[in-house]
Amino acid sequence: MIRKEMTILDILCDHQEAQEVFRSYDQVEGECVMCNHLFETLEEFTTKFGLDCEALLAQLQATSKASGGK
Repeated sequence: MIRKEMTILDILCDHQEAQEVFRSYDQVEGECVMCNHLFETLEEFTTKFGLDCEALLAQLQATSKASGGK
């Protein structure tokens, strides 16, 4: 299960399918999320950029479930 307290690196290690979700935020933020924010928690990342943490979390969880993830 993906939680907002997890780092982006931890999420990617456990749920490789999350790469697609994070890539979709590259253009929104104007930088590579997976290159520059791996050690931030999901909550820290969304707070830094004024994003809706619960919406991103739901998107990551849906992607994980769709691919048969944990």
